[in-house]
Amino acid sequence: MQRAFSLVELSIVLVILGLLVGSVLAGQSLIRAAELRSVTTQIDKYRAAAHTFRDKYFALPGDMANATQFWGELDPAIATCAATATTSGTATCNGDGNGRIRYDAAPSSGAYFSETYRFWQHLANAGLIEGSYTGVGTGLTATDVGTVAGINSPKSAISNAAWWVSYDQSSGLGMYPAALPRNNFRVGGTTTTSWPAGKLFTPTELWSIDTKLDDGKPALGIVTAPISSYPALPDCTTSDATTAEYELTITSKECMGYFAVGL
Repeated sequence: MQRAFSLVELSIVLVILGLLVGSVLAGQSLIRAAELRSVTTQIDKYRAAAHTFRDKYFALPGDMANATQFWGELDPAIATCAATATTSGTATCNGDGNGRIRYDAAPSSGAYFSETYRFWQHLANAGLIEGSYTGVGTGLTATDVGTVAGINSPKSAISNAAWWVSYDQSSGLGMYPAALPRNNFRVGGTTTTSWPAGKLFTPTELWSIDTKLDDGKPALGIVTAPISSYPALPDCTTSDATTAEYELTITSKECMGYFAVGL
């Protein structure tokens, strides 16, 4: 004789399933909230490390023109050094000392030179951050600045994301916030063929971080975001380079963030 579930039993099962689903969703929300809090913690840590480095060495990490005097030289030829990864030890390359942490040509060489990746290497060499870093992009060419978290750039506390640092300036096309130019930390989803520009935050999440640390405006202050005419991230903010607002009605991940280094 077959026996079916009673309505009471079915109701109990549905209630249990509802509680389980609710617990999972609540757990995911708590994990995400912890990840977002960790972003601000990492910003503070890396900013403090960069300021301590400047006070000790009178230069910016990555941009430091006499770094090899402290940690050894990978190669005396600027072009060769620029394209050589550090696989062990502290040997490194010099920056050009112009105050801009850039991934462009080294002085008098025409060689690709990624100060952005030497930045993390110099901080690690100085004992100011954890880890060891290769000091180069994955492609070692001017068109491939690929980032691998934990290899040439620190991992973000958010999975599949990494940190980047560079001197950013407005292109004049209205793509970038009015607050630029300056040296910025950036955090975004990783890609092996470019800097970390993947969509990482919802507009509301980045607005929340911006509001806690700054003014809640994506085009102004120390926390900014690419505005909507930026091709890879068109739905994070509205379009004006000076008066842009976060697109708070959009609930999908559409943003990466700029955070001023303050140097």
